[in-house]
Amino acid sequence: MGLFSKKQKPINSYAGMVDSAALAQRALDFIAEGVLLIDAGGMIQFANPAAATMTGYDSSTMLTGLDYSLILRLESADGAPIEISKTDIYTAIKTNQPLTSREYLLVSAQAEHRMAIALSVIPTGGTHDFKIITFRDITKELQEENEQAEFISTASHEMRTPVASIEGYLGLALNPQTATIDARAKQYLEAAHSASQHLGRLFKDLLDVTKLDDKRLKAHPVPVDAVEVVQKLAATHEKEFMAKNLHYTFGANEPTGGFDKKHIEPKVYMAVDLDFLREILDNLIGNAIKYTPAGGQIWVNVRGDGDKVLINVTDTGIGISAEDAAHVFQKFYRVDNSQTRQIGGTGLGLYLVKQRVEALHGRVWLESAFGQGSTFFVSLPRLSASEYERMSIAEANQRMIQQFSAAPAQPAQSAPVAKPAAMPTPAAQPVAMPIPNSQTIAQAVAAVGPAAPKPGILTSGSITQQGGTQ
Repeated sequence: MGLFSKKQKPINSYAGMVDSAALAQRALDFIAEGVLLIDAGGMIQFANPAAATMTGYDSSTMLTGLDYSLILRLESADGAPIEISKTDIYTAIKTNQPLTSREYLLVSAQAEHRMAIALSVIPTGGTHDFKIITFRDITKELQEENEQAEFISTASHEMRTPVASIEGYLGLALNPQTATIDARAKQYLEAAHSASQHLGRLFKDLLDVTKLDDKRLKAHPVPVDAVEVVQKLAATHEKEFMAKNLHYTFGANEPTGGFDKKHIEPKVYMAVDLDFLREILDNLIGNAIKYTPAGGQIWVNVRGDGDKVLINVTDTGIGISAEDAAHVFQKFYRVDNSQTRQIGGTGLGLYLVKQRVEALHGRVWLESAFGQGSTFFVSLPRLSASEYERMSIAEANQRMIQQFSAAPAQPAQSAPVAKPAAMPTPAAQPVAMPIPNSQTIAQAVAAVGPAAPKPGILTSGSITQQGGTQ
């Protein structure tokens, strides 16, 4: 039986001989995208021929009445089998939420072939109504994207060196201690220097973006005190705040003017890649500084929000219209108005923020109105105090194991013993070094304490610890 068994009113085409239901059925029969219609219990009520072909069945009627989880055999990108009950697909169907994913490989019933797929879950009503699952082969599409990313990455890497040289020589030409130039020449060189700096930032952003796009850059989360780490990363921009006469506030209170530092409790914990978090905050705070006129205010806050950590960066800058706000996280998108044209930018900063946040299993969004400032929100998974302690101990254990593994074994030296000259001295026998057992490691961990952030990340500024609000 087709999906469209109920006859509809004939339409005025093909001399009235073809009705809309037949046209819809024909369209589903000939499209290349697989389509499944499932009921509230997950049973397939309709499948088109493409769905049967892609899943390895001879006809679409063979799929009708089967559980969708038996048909959609999935693997991760590295070929590891995945139970569908542990995927976001299952969650979307159970919670009646839409979903679009490009993370899975579809394996045929006979395991003869695998293909990368773009899969969507589309609710048609309430929780107990039908859901539509669509999927299409994107193997060739991903290959082309990888080739483009590789080209951009290679080109950006090769171009960074000559651009850095140009920028350096222009800097020397502008330095009165190394060169003497007239006012007009200085004006030209300053414009060229500014353009070379912009080009250097563009190449850096392109490299950062392509590393995540082609999965070469992985997140390495460590447990941290969310408030403390965000506070210290934000404080690295203190000179920029002061140089532009911006009033900066960190903490639970709204901006009040001045360089305000509040001491607020309680503790809020999360597990993040510190390099990713630094890039996220550098871009958001950098944009706030860039688009806020002198004398304006910037407010950064961190607080616990249920099982999430919520970070906000708020400014009193030029703001973003609703039309532009829908696109600001897209690659190369820039708000185009008279004020932004004077400021400039690469159009990659917020796309990079979105990438990094999603790699940390979070989300980012914007609340703004043109002329009324902007607030960017970042929501990241929160750790309980017990989870934080457990991860800290595990991190410290791992560091101790690496230290023991890296330490070269030193043979034991025995005291020299006088022997007759005629007798040969026996070769020294090496003594085995003791291998640390779990108790030894535990004792070492207790001495070390909780895991510290990566070295070199939190060295700027001298800001006192602050907290967030529950």
